[in-house]
Amino acid sequence: MIDLIGFDGDDTLWHSQEFYDRAQDAFEAILGKYIDLDSGGLRDSLLATERGNIALFGYGAKGMALSMIESAIELTDGRIEARDIHRIVRLGKDVLAHPVELLPGIREAVHRVAETHRVVLITKGDLFHQEYKVARCGLADVFHRIEIVSEKDPAAYERLFREFDVTPDRFAMVGNSLKSDIAPVVELGGWGVYMPYHSTWAHEVVTGFNMTDRVIEVRGAEAIPAAIERMNVAA
Repeated sequence: MIDLIGFDGDDTLWHSQEFYDRAQDAFEAILGKYIDLDSGGLRDSLLATERGNIALFGYGAKGMALSMIESAIELTDGRIEARDIHRIVRLGKDVLAHPVELLPGIREAVHRVAETHRVVLITKGDLFHQEYKVARCGLADVFHRIEIVSEKDPAAYERLFREFDVTPDRFAMVGNSLKSDIAPVVELGGWGVYMPYHSTWAHEVVTGFNMTDRVIEVRGAEAIPAAIERMNVAA
């Protein structure tokens, strides 16, 4: 049977991406004063800058704000005014201070799963921001372990397996990102409960992933416990 269940944080337990989307819209409004948004390739430029900076800044609002400033300077050939750079800094601060709102039904789902399995929270991003969200989500005491990692890759999950003395086939991950939550776990021989969120950061979009019988897709948190029970039977 499956012994250990991992839950993602952002957009699985609590809302997150929509706050970044709002910051993106506000960023475009700021740059609209300087460039033609339809021909400037703004979103592609910002995404490329963010991807290039992940190794230095990591994930999260701070890296987003710094990448926005860098892109703004490049796209405007240095014409952007200091007051607008300050507005971009404010966008990052607003994302860092957003309220922690749980997804519908997720509190009940986590408690139900925790009645029969060990559960861990595995989230990535800025350490201070993730700690802020974990402390305010109201679920921290339910988890046997809270892991805040810089990247969710096979190496990160393998470390978790060693620490919990569990083999991959006895682990299932619940999350909204195929790239970070599902694919690495399935690659190692584990299981995945995929719960798509209504908005996904382009960097987290993955193509060509094979939805095997080791992955169950659910449309809401209320379906998570049943999906895990189906996996228990299959395992």
